Amino acid sequence: MSRTRHSDQQFALDLDTEPRQPTASAIDTRHLFSRAETMDHLLDQWQQRDWLRPLDVGFARLIRTLSEEQGEPAPPLVLLLAALVSHQVGRGHVCVDLANLLQDADATLALPPDEADPVGTDEDATTAAPPAPGEVLSRTSLNDCLEALAESSAVSDGSLTTPLVLSGTRLYLRRLWQYERQIADGIHARLALTSPLADPDSEATATLAEALEVLFGSRPGVDFQKLACALAARNRFAVITGGPGTGKTTTVVNLLAALQAVASQSAQRNGRKYRIRLAAPTGKAAARLNQSIGDATSRLPLDRLPGQVTLDDIPTRVTTLHRLLGSRPDTRRFRHNRDNPLLVDILVIDEASMVDVDLMASVFEALPSTAQLILLGDKDQLASVDAGAVLGELCQRATAAHYTPDTAGWLASVVGGTLPDELLDPVGQRLDQAVAMLRTSYRFGDGSGIGKLAEAVNTNALDGAMLAACRDGGFDDVIWLNGDTRRPATDETLARIADHAISGSPGAFRNRGEGRRVNSQLLPPPVGYGHYLSLLNNHSLTEASGRDAWDELARQTLRAFSDFQVLCALRKGPWGVEGINDLVARQLLAHKVIPRAEGWYSGRPVLVTGNDYNLGLMNGDIGITLSVPWDQDDEGRPAHTLRVAFPAADGTDDIRWISPSRLQQLETVYAMTVHKSQGSEFNHTCLVLPDRISPVMTRELIYTGITRARNWFSLITGDAGVFRDSVKQQVVRASGLAQGLIEQ
Repeated sequence: MSRTRHSDQQFALDLDTEPRQPTASAIDTRHLFSRAETMDHLLDQWQQRDWLRPLDVGFARLIRTLSEEQGEPAPPLVLLLAALVSHQVGRGHVCVDLANLLQDADATLALPPDEADPVGTDEDATTAAPPAPGEVLSRTSLNDCLEALAESSAVSDGSLTTPLVLSGTRLYLRRLWQYERQIADGIHARLALTSPLADPDSEATATLAEALEVLFGSRPGVDFQKLACALAARNRFAVITGGPGTGKTTTVVNLLAALQAVASQSAQRNGRKYRIRLAAPTGKAAARLNQSIGDATSRLPLDRLPGQVTLDDIPTRVTTLHRLLGSRPDTRRFRHNRDNPLLVDILVIDEASMVDVDLMASVFEALPSTAQLILLGDKDQLASVDAGAVLGELCQRATAAHYTPDTAGWLASVVGGTLPDELLDPVGQRLDQAVAMLRTSYRFGDGSGIGKLAEAVNTNALDGAMLAACRDGGFDDVIWLNGDTRRPATDETLARIADHAISGSPGAFRNRGEGRRVNSQLLPPPVGYGHYLSLLNNHSLTEASGRDAWDELARQTLRAFSDFQVLCALRKGPWGVEGINDLVARQLLAHKVIPRAEGWYSGRPVLVTGNDYNLGLMNGDIGITLSVPWDQDDEGRPAHTLRVAFPAADGTDDIRWISPSRLQQLETVYAMTVHKSQGSEFNHTCLVLPDRISPVMTRELIYTGITRARNWFSLITGDAGVFRDSVKQQVVRASGLAQGLIEQ
């Protein structure tokens, strides 16, 4: 008998089962909680089937080693919970709520994965499968878990330096618990600071009211942008949330102008203006905010504001958070921290939904204790790739506002108007008074299919009428290219994706996409990747053209490339990024618009997948490969060579040219994941969904994919039912941040 077969047989004996019973329901789990070796073997079996990562099992073994070094046995239940909390962190959760875990372990853990083989890959199909986590946990109780954790030297309430922290029924890795505490403490401390603007009769409040009147004027009803500015000005910590096109950037630019007006007339500050910094999580998000901030700043009526506010007082250069904090290669730590704080009075972070607990905790550590922090973002978008959903937690109550009578009275004196009763709450929490939600979309009008579809997805109101409108041309700006809802059409649909990626299928849109206007502006019809490649392949530049001319070609090509983007829910498989990238490249090669489909070639678009501080490139940056005549052949004549053009990261319109050989972490980007698209916006977005449901396909992912589209949206799926089913799945990340703020 082989070693593997023997271990499986012994494992079955430890579970008091017959080794040839394949069904999990027949397995007796009595000895799992009395023998550490049996639990260790169970975790090994889960890892072999890819239910757990090696990191998760390794962490459980570390807990066992630490326990044994303390001269105590390793409680098997603690080992199990240690592996599961590590697994959950890998899925984006900050902790495990034991009460929820034991109530519905299968839903909480998503284990085993949908694609998992319950028997594994052993040649002998009669070998007993390991019990799934849900079955194992059904044999214990919340009290059993709490008692086992309380008796373990590897667990504390945070007062001791232990690898696990138990807070109520929430079990944390210590590092994540510390991050959450840092964020909660930083928010609480800022909300507790008294502002001169809190007094409705103060001179500062009068200046603020005057400035807001100049910036926004008077409108009927509640002006939520004006309200958001007022609330954010009054608090040292504030959140402004809203969907696409609700005016978050315009609001924050007006807010900064109003704050500088107040500072210029403040005797307390002796007229000294605020030092303001703007940041975003990724280079792409920073570049987009750079442009929109510049546009909004140019429209400010600075000459009519109280005090003396100039354009120099409103920053327009946006940096990434990593650059702002001072990243250090190969370490989690930054140059700016508690001992070396940022020189800033106000910090604005855009696309805050993408910021995980680790990075947000670093922000609070680097901020001076009195500095004002303003978070901007869409609470309904996908949360960060890494652990946490900070913005989502802070905005849990944003829809109903929960403003107290005191807040409502202050707002009435500053911005005028009366708040609707449904936004008032006599016992609203302190955090509620610092959160503002923008509720009117100026990008998507009443007839916009993109706006209607995004709202239907976000509110789980996706019905047959909405789907029929998408399929049958009921909207000017939305098409559903897989019109047959009766059956999957795998080969046909993949071929359709390839054709669509080249042309953008303008003929599938109403009136071929022609004659459509948004805000009185005539839009060009939707395009695909053939648009940017035509520009690149038909330019008239020669060896004699100067560097400025090549820079301008690169700028035009990068802008043209952003006119269309394929987004995928998955990374692998024929419906994922890897499969679609290969599919599109081969189709472009067949149409002879690229010279090859693999390796480096002129026209290849690339996405940077890791921060490269030496090159000044950040995760999410996009570049286009061009053939430029800047080298020389053996006889000294100009020779073409490949260079990748990236937009400068400093807010200018400059182009950086980088040799492909220097780029280490990248991938072709005819398709990117929806996660990678956050912070980006494309004129025409195509969302590709696979032919079967997956745990990663959630309401938040679909909503985020739709709202990356500025003017045109196309949906392609291998099975229409997948679209509806995905909207029914929602992300709920375990965390104690919101509860911690309430308790404080």
